[in-house]
Amino acid sequence: MPRVVKNILFRAADRTRVELAMVANHPIKIPQRNYITFFQVPRGFDEADNRILELLDKGDLVITSDIRLAAQVLEKEGYALNPRGHLYSKESIQEQIRMRAFKESLRDCGVDTGGPAAINQKNLSNFANHLNKWISNI
Repeated sequence: MPRVVKNILFRAADRTRVELAMVANHPIKIPQRNYITFFQVPRGFDEADNRILELLDKGDLVITSDIRLAAQVLEKEGYALNPRGHLYSKESIQEQIRMRAFKESLRDCGVDTGGPAAINQKNLSNFANHLNKWISNI
């Protein structure tokens, strides 16, 4: 997750005292607050995703760019928000999964599908707006 997105999350947690859990397979620096927790998981396929799903309660918000994890979060009645400010929905997630598989098949055939553009100010604004809306509804 980009540092700028983490900083938005840390500031929101400081402002609201909403619990924030960070999960990664490598150490990350977090502010020392009793409402911010870091869980380090072993390296390995889906280790972080599995821990996130273990921690997830109905209504929780998960920040992820992983479409498959977002789909699992939605299935467990959570909310999933992309660091670029896209709020995943049950209505659109299957199409996003199909598009991901299509692009993966193109890459497997040697087609350069390009990577995502750099996060811009509009992305960050959308992210912060969705985050603030979720916080105001809890």
